[in-house]
Amino acid sequence: MSASENYLLQAKDVTVRFGGLTAVDAVSMNIAGGELVGIMGPNGAGKTTFFNAISGVTPLTSGQLKVDGRSLTGALPHQFAKRGLARTFQTPRVFSDLPVSENIRFGLMFAGRRPRKYVFWGEEKDVPWALRDTASILSVIGLSELADLPAGAITPSQQRVLEIGMALSTRPRILLLDEVAAGLTEIEVEEMARLIRRLRDELDLSVIWIEHAVKVLLKHVERVIVLNQGKMIADGKPSDVVRNKEVIEAYLGDEMVNDSEGLT
Repeated sequence: MSASENYLLQAKDVTVRFGGLTAVDAVSMNIAGGELVGIMGPNGAGKTTFFNAISGVTPLTSGQLKVDGRSLTGALPHQFAKRGLARTFQTPRVFSDLPVSENIRFGLMFAGRRPRKYVFWGEEKDVPWALRDTASILSVIGLSELADLPAGAITPSQQRVLEIGMALSTRPRILLLDEVAAGLTEIEVEEMARLIRRLRDELDLSVIWIEHAVKVLLKHVERVIVLNQGKMIADGKPSDVVRNKEVIEAYLGDEMVNDSEGLT
């Protein structure tokens, strides 16, 4: 098996142009199983467009994408989901009028695989027990007690957690999180970060997380990719990235270096 076959997600020279604007400029990235990777950069850096490109939402102008070794260049979002990639969005996309539990059940019915019928047989055999049904998913994300409430009645931070649960209901191997900490309090941001890390550990997920809460991101991820003006300017350990001169000039500023003690 070649080294490239060990990667769950491979993006090679991904480029997205809108008319004369190059939003993503030849970005390459490989994600292995179980990695927790952060993506950061200034506003307009191309982060969300890159997410849209690697999840099939936005067509590539050029470049290649593979998920689990299979080419998905030009594929539609549902084909990415079928190959085990799920994502959230900057604004939570929940069904406000439906109970929390029905939001999860919707994902299981329409995006996830069919429920297994027998203990040791069926296409569900490799699905973690924590993602088998609505109750187990609600338990793993900590929303069991809110199951019967309308999704629109829970707090914004809980809605973000619910959207993560809806993504998990598709039984992914790769989870893309787009600014799930936006608008949350400092305590809620830290709780969200701990949840993300726990889900990665317990469900053996690869997680790619875009976030503007830089300190929290750097504290909890193991690898950081930095985009600026559509280009990748850094890819490495948080402790190395915060000392990268180009990253400091483009985004972090000198004060971040002084606050980076303890990063790995």
